[in-house]
Order: sequence, then C-alpha cells, then structure tokens
Amino acid sequence: MTIERQQIGQRMSRIVKHNGTIYLCGQVCKDATQDIAEQTATMLEKVDELLQEAGSDREHILSATIYLKTMADFAAMNAVWDAWVPEGHAPARACVEAAMARSELLVEISVVAAER
Repeated sequence: MTIERQQIGQRMSRIVKHNGTIYLCGQVCKDATQDIAEQTATMLEKVDELLQEAGSDREHILSATIYLKTMADFAAMNAVWDAWVPEGHAPARACVEAAMARSELLVEISVVAAER
C-alpha cells in the first residue's frame, strides 16, 4: 500500500493519504487575535481547503479531535461546529482541554476523513 504525503514539511505533512483514508495535521485559526467563534470558523475553513485538495469534503469526515484551551469555550465552539457539520454526517468526535502551542490559540482540530 502506498502512502501519499502532501505539503511535506520538516516536522509534518499537512495531508497524508493511505488506503482511501486522509489524515490532516492539526489545524488552527487564520488569525489568533480573534475570539473562539472566529478562530473556530477560520480553522474549519482551513479543514475544508485541505479536504478539497486531498479529494474529500466534510461529509466524508470519519473522526475529529478538537483541542480547546479552556472548556469555558465549549458552547461557543460547538455553535460554529454544529452549523458547519452537514446534517446526518456528524463524525466520531472527541473534545478535550489542552495547552496550546501558542498562548493566543484557543482551538485546534485533527481530522481523519475518507476519500470521496
């Protein structure tokens, strides 16, 4: 089985494909000065872009792990998430509180999806 890596960096590949499954590296927001709703929205935009590049979309997400700086942002993050996930296509999901790589980051997501 071939492993395909896209957008390869020194530390990680942004997309890894194997046997019809797509793995995205952790995604964060486009502007860390924004609030949790905006950080979540732009983080999910990046997921959409990577999934499209990899030959998938949000209806094919198998699982998502969401990392929040504080669980106090859980409801606000979920409001954006719930509007983004297509009805009937909710993936398996975990959401945990975690220290972020940069203090201004409020949310990060890791996604596994199937190819279309």
